[in-house]
Amino acid sequence: MRPSTCSLDPFPTALIKSNMTFLSPLITTIINSSLQSGHFPISLKTALINPRIKKPSLDPDVLSNYRPISNLPFLSKVIEKVIVTQIHNHLHSHSLYEKFQSGFRSAHSTETALVRVTNDLLVAADHGSPSILLLLDLSAAFDTVDHAILLHRLQHFIGISHTAFQWFQSYLTDRVEYVALGGARLRPHTVTCGVPKGSVLGPTLFSIYMLPLSHIISRHGVAFHCYADDTQLYVRLDPTSPTSSLPTLTACLEETKSWMTDNFLQLNSSKTEGLFIGTPHQLRSSTLTIYSFAGHDISLTSSITNLGVRFDPHLSFNTHIQLICKTAFFHLRNISKLRPSLSFSDSEKLVHAFVSSRLDYCNALLIGIPGRSLQRLQYIQNCAARVLMRMRKSEHITPILHKLHWLPVRFRIEYKICLLTYQCAHGSAPVYLQDLINRQNPTRHLRSSDSHQLQVPKSKLRTMGDRAFQVAAPRLWNTLPNHLRKPQSIEVFKNNLKTHLFCIAFS
Repeated sequence: MRPSTCSLDPFPTALIKSNMTFLSPLITTIINSSLQSGHFPISLKTALINPRIKKPSLDPDVLSNYRPISNLPFLSKVIEKVIVTQIHNHLHSHSLYEKFQSGFRSAHSTETALVRVTNDLLVAADHGSPSILLLLDLSAAFDTVDHAILLHRLQHFIGISHTAFQWFQSYLTDRVEYVALGGARLRPHTVTCGVPKGSVLGPTLFSIYMLPLSHIISRHGVAFHCYADDTQLYVRLDPTSPTSSLPTLTACLEETKSWMTDNFLQLNSSKTEGLFIGTPHQLRSSTLTIYSFAGHDISLTSSITNLGVRFDPHLSFNTHIQLICKTAFFHLRNISKLRPSLSFSDSEKLVHAFVSSRLDYCNALLIGIPGRSLQRLQYIQNCAARVLMRMRKSEHITPILHKLHWLPVRFRIEYKICLLTYQCAHGSAPVYLQDLINRQNPTRHLRSSDSHQLQVPKSKLRTMGDRAFQVAAPRLWNTLPNHLRKPQSIEVFKNNLKTHLFCIAFS
């Protein structure tokens, strides 16, 4: 558990953790009593709401620009963590998870979600078909969850009953919250709907609440992917008649909006964004620029932000790279001013927190991008290394990177792809990524039969199909030495892979 302390706690969290040897039997007794009796302690049902503005650029006087974060007592979060572990084991063992829901699941992330979506879009373009990508916007999704409907989902979709069901009933009823802003506190009020945003259990309950939506979208034959309340739909269009697929998408969206209304969720049509994706020739051949839905015209813009990554119509990620450069150099200028008064260790932490993390975030999507785009990212890393080591611009960068033991940007991307491929080959990656990877199965025994190579699908376009995960990943995997492709623990694989790439980069 994190050491953060809520003002509702009688003792600081750090004090509790430092005396856990003496307190753990008492905490264990409280947890077991709660589970066995089906009762969540009423004293732990109070939440302190701390409004956080969504973006620094938003107007602080507009209440809708704030996100209500619930601060809960330490013991409440401990009990919820136990429940989350048990409910995830139940969902996994009975295959109740939604395959294309990546939020708050082990081995799932925004990166794995975007890798699958990008793969499908690149493959469609490689086969000659442009696609439409829509990002649906939900207003205050966590705060409008109906408790009666959620309990129905738990009982009839998940199969929770008897004492366990009574525990969830107790957890959701008689909850109290109040808002604290600055030194002021509002009067406490009873919570009649929603799941606590900031709690351990809330995100999992929301994912269960959204389970029927996937069946609706799948019934219309529309591809989708969800990350918590972020839902993206994408359809492959007929290259000869792009508008012929739109009625199917419209019918799917209308039924989706109707379902959300029935479940007290609000689909914000005016904030739904769209992007027309394909090769330059495919986009020039179509006149589709606006998609209308629910009385709103959705402009198919030049770029949209999808789970923190800027998507453009050609999936070149040039706009995303421009944003990385702008943000990274802003932080590097600030770090360089502070560098003379900071130790090497503290400076390294700042560089990794503000620069390296941005270079590495979802960098698996950048496999196969042009060399000039890679060079822009490499220039950021070079500047970060010079700031950290206090070197002049005239000094050669390769020895500096070697001394820091930093892989160049191109090899960091390859490292991420190989790691995802390893997880796919060993069954620890999301199922939707494992489906894209196939082992080579020769019809007769060959000397290469035991080399653990993967099958590389055929592709047409270097700028599209070759960059799809299902093509790039096995192609890169097959170039690894045989000792790396052999079964081994993931920690050993990571160490050996970095050593291999490091030798290539600095040989």
